[in-house]
Amino acid sequence: MHYAWIIAFTGTLVLLLTQGFGRMSYSVILPPMKEGLSLSYTQVGLIGTANFIGYLCLAVVGGFLAVRFGARRTIFVSMLVMGISLFLTGLSRSFTHAFLMRLVTGMGNGGAVVPMMALTAAWFAARKRGLAAGILTVGTGMGLSIVGLILPYFMGKFGPEGWRYAWFLLGTLVFAFSFVCYSFLRDRPCEKGTSIYGGKEERTGRSDFTFFSAWGDVVRQKEIWKLGVVYLMFGFSYIIYLTFFVAYLTSERGFTPKEAGEIFAVMGLVSMSSGVIWGWISDVIGRRYGFALAYLSLAFSYFILAFWRSIPAAYVSSIIFGIGLSSMPAIMAAAVGDSMGGRLAPAALGFVTVIFGVGQSLGPAVAGWMKDTTGTFAGCFILSASVSLLGAGGSLILKKKATRT
Repeated sequence: MHYAWIIAFTGTLVLLLTQGFGRMSYSVILPPMKEGLSLSYTQVGLIGTANFIGYLCLAVVGGFLAVRFGARRTIFVSMLVMGISLFLTGLSRSFTHAFLMRLVTGMGNGGAVVPMMALTAAWFAARKRGLAAGILTVGTGMGLSIVGLILPYFMGKFGPEGWRYAWFLLGTLVFAFSFVCYSFLRDRPCEKGTSIYGGKEERTGRSDFTFFSAWGDVVRQKEIWKLGVVYLMFGFSYIIYLTFFVAYLTSERGFTPKEAGEIFAVMGLVSMSSGVIWGWISDVIGRRYGFALAYLSLAFSYFILAFWRSIPAAYVSSIIFGIGLSSMPAIMAAAVGDSMGGRLAPAALGFVTVIFGVGQSLGPAVAGWMKDTTGTFAGCFILSASVSLLGAGGSLILKKKATRT
């Protein structure tokens, strides 16, 4: 087996730990944490925003650090930081403490995920990158399923303070398994005495990359800016749904935490194949049409949850959302690799992720404020759907085909 597949499956573990455990677990822990710290929905939205501000800060820096020091070391250090901050989140006694810890967690998240997604461009040729990036995103779905099934039961064992032990558990797991990931990851095929999978090793034409030279090469590409705008609309829309999904079911629909967690787990289970499916679709029909179709499916899931108020609606919406959840990251990693090539892919993906992070940072704060103002999350989901439809239209301005191998 080509070592590129070892990289891909190790990346699955990285995303399980960083995305599933580190980022998306907040949706499940949010209801008891809100009660334990006596927070408003505006405050819990801001705590979610803190995570994405941290992600935003390190997304671009992490990409350039990966260019300078290697993706392997950058991912490892970022995961260590993330594990420690997750553990310390469990010690929160105030809104400020929780805000700061989620900020640091987001920084570790951005420093690990962006280089890991971009690493597919160094190991896989363009015609294989969509599939490879999709394999990585399986980890996100696995993480969603695990936290949805395990955390409600686990927190229930410890009573009102159970949310603290959930953070302790997640932090310990991320910290410990970061060493496993480090042992398998490699920066380039030559380190294992092999070549890029599915094609020839890309030649960048220069070997003296620095932070500033890489930055200049990235920002001069118009296609990268267009990709960033498309990614921003995904960041804003999907995170509103994901952050407040469980809170909506428990506060407005009368679901128990266990029932809401089970639906959340179904979402995660379905999403395990999301990146693989959409990455492959984008390999076949092109990145821009892949983006557009994914946006339309996500918008549909948001409209269902906003207008169809029944138990089946929650399941249907979560399944459709799960199918599309990892579509954008998978297609984006492939599209950036197509535009910039393997050497600059971490930096370029970091740059578009910064723009994406702006949307992610605004989403929870805006939705939390809307909930406190209107008393319902329905308007938040309608807003997400509307932004997704704009994203579908915006996707059509992208290039039709890849330009690099």
